[in-house]
Amino acid sequence: MLGLLIVLLLVGGGVIAFLFVQGKLPGIPGITSSSSAEDQSEQSKLSSSRLRHGSVVPSAYTGYMKDLVDLLERTGWWSVENSTAYLSRAGYRGTNTVLVLLLCRLVSPFAFLIFSSMWMLFIFPVESSLKMTLIIVGATGFGAYFPDLVIINMINKRQSSIRSSWPDALDLLLIGVEAGMSLEASLQRVVQDVREGPLAEELSIMLAELSFLQERRKAYDNLAARTGLPAIRNVCLALAQAERYGTPIGQALRVLSKESRAERMALAEQKAAALPPKLTVPMIVFFLPVLFMIILGPALIVLILDL
Repeated sequence: MLGLLIVLLLVGGGVIAFLFVQGKLPGIPGITSSSSAEDQSEQSKLSSSRLRHGSVVPSAYTGYMKDLVDLLERTGWWSVENSTAYLSRAGYRGTNTVLVLLLCRLVSPFAFLIFSSMWMLFIFPVESSLKMTLIIVGATGFGAYFPDLVIINMINKRQSSIRSSWPDALDLLLIGVEAGMSLEASLQRVVQDVREGPLAEELSIMLAELSFLQERRKAYDNLAARTGLPAIRNVCLALAQAERYGTPIGQALRVLSKESRAERMALAEQKAAALPPKLTVPMIVFFLPVLFMIILGPALIVLILDL
């Protein structure tokens, strides 16, 4: 196991030495590569960009991450386009978010490997080498999927929030359209009423896209792709078809509003139906032993005293 750690350290040192020779390491004087005006402009843009939730990636480290990601992308291991769509559903749309995600996918397995190895060797040693190897391999495999699990959790929470707010927002949109307001004005009113949350953010982005995109259908498709919800995709498709063929938007929105509310009610009924099986194990483990103690306890005490 120590030999494996030594090999990993040697490989990491070799990568760092290669990047140093190529002048790719940030903040290290010595051998540096010449940069053109376009590269400097790109670096300035990357250094000024911010992540969605307020964190900032320094420009020097952004260039380092970009070099690693470009190397991995050339090998075909990861797709930047898929990662961009993946992160947009979680609410991250910054310039450097894809670089951070792909770098986390690269570093996470090695981090879990080193941590589990140190844990097994020094903190909680295991005598069986096979068991130790299986634990370390399992931890490394979990580390490979850990960044994606975090993003999936964020996507599920965001979609749950949008799903719960969408029927009410659709009703407001229907009221505005039937009152004679334009689609943009109705959407603006919905955003003002919803105010906060992922749904208001997505609708604000769609409003901005409707104002500068040449094809309005593209804005609807972008909203459906960012949310990934069938209900919103159906509404976007109905809006696109209504503008293309000149059909009334209000009638389509009314039908979709009823379907959306029925879907939310069906989801609530599904959760309620799944509650009794989930309560079975806690009742057996926690309630029944206490109940038996209360019922049989006095009788057992009497028997013991009589003996």
